[in-house]
Amino acid sequence: MAANSLFQSPNLKHVPFLRSDQTLVLPHVVSLPNSKNTPKRLVISSSSSPSSSAVLAPHVLTSAVSPHPVSRAQAPLARVWREIQGCNNWKDLIEPLNPLLQQEITRYGNLVSTCYKAFDLNPNSKRYLNCKYGKQTLLQKTGVNQPEEYQVTKYIYATPDINISISPIQNEANRGARWVGYVGVSSDESVKRLGRRDIVVTFRGTVTNPEWVTNFMSSLAPARFDPHNTRPDVKVESGFLSLYTSDESESKFGLESCRQQLLSEISRLVTKYKGEDMSITLAGHSMGSSLAHLLAYDIAELGLNRRMGERDVPITVFSFAGPRVGNLEFKQRCEELGVKVLRITNVNDPITKLPGVLFNENFRVLGGVYELPWSCSCYAHVGVELTLDFFDVQNISCVHDLGTYIDLLNRRRISSRSADSDKDKVDDNFSLEFLKRKGENMMFLKGQRMVHWTNVVDLLSSVSDHMLYCNIF
Repeated sequence: MAANSLFQSPNLKHVPFLRSDQTLVLPHVVSLPNSKNTPKRLVISSSSSPSSSAVLAPHVLTSAVSPHPVSRAQAPLARVWREIQGCNNWKDLIEPLNPLLQQEITRYGNLVSTCYKAFDLNPNSKRYLNCKYGKQTLLQKTGVNQPEEYQVTKYIYATPDINISISPIQNEANRGARWVGYVGVSSDESVKRLGRRDIVVTFRGTVTNPEWVTNFMSSLAPARFDPHNTRPDVKVESGFLSLYTSDESESKFGLESCRQQLLSEISRLVTKYKGEDMSITLAGHSMGSSLAHLLAYDIAELGLNRRMGERDVPITVFSFAGPRVGNLEFKQRCEELGVKVLRITNVNDPITKLPGVLFNENFRVLGGVYELPWSCSCYAHVGVELTLDFFDVQNISCVHDLGTYIDLLNRRRISSRSADSDKDKVDDNFSLEFLKRKGENMMFLKGQRMVHWTNVVDLLSSVSDHMLYCNIF
């Protein structure tokens, strides 16, 4: 589920705020009408000069700081990090988009992009399907801004457990585990700015053929993470569950499952830094978002974030272009356990509508009263949604690209759409040109025998548009 054209987003560490009529706003962000039935949507618009040659230049705000007293909204991250991590479900931080939240989404998105940049897809390389770099140099080699802020402590591998007779896919599956992400922890110096010790786990999206197969294993299966209370009603997509829990116990090296690798490392870090303010932040793109959801639920269900005599360690998921992961019971259990999920989505991205195109949270109750027989098999999204809106018919894969998500989130001007506005037509043209340039740089799996990404997205998008038209989503 992942194609890549990844650019470094600007460093917004010292973004000034402007005050207008006692309301703090970011110069390029506007407030959208608040409605229960209206999704929170950001639409990319052009700069004041559509022909400007600097549309892709780093976004640097130079406006003077307001002379008014500093409010809580202007407080440094170290003072408000719990709100940014979602302790209040990001209330009043989405509309308009809070600059600190925007900064953190961008930062974690760039940490996820590292997984794509460092993934070795050269079949002739001895590191094929593994990371190109060592843990000490990963962040620096992939161009992460301020790489010294985190120390990578462990690489994570996952094993697709599939049995399919198609030779190219089966041969690739037989190669065993492949690198999907890493665990890191904030350095002593960055703790001062972040306000806590941050344990971060990032996951890339789908790249290899066996991973594509697991993505389409859309049946629901009980998670059963807690051996003392299996909760059979809590179900998740079987392909994601397989990727998360399968191991190589029968192989020569006996690599543990993705789950075992993650739980042991997170337990170690929580113990090592006990007594400190701490957060657990999980970030992933596409399939990686699903793994982040499963890990967040797993940690909370097992109580690994609970500390005797201290506050629980908050668990936050930043999901980029993520699909649905489980059923309604899974969503409700995550909420009961205090797992916070912020889903950054594109309204035109078909992946965010899967699985459960037909049977989802919007199609389980008839007339708001009668629960339909298949309600227990309906998928449901978890968390709060921040929706972007971009599309390019000539480069359709841009709708799912992580780099495009990050870049458009940080455009100089973001505004609500006015369907009958002349300015909106200019905005759409600007967005189209921007996405065309992005699409030309998309990185596909050269030399790999697989279904071309644009064909997959084209098909899913067509189905998506038809279902939207029929008002089924």
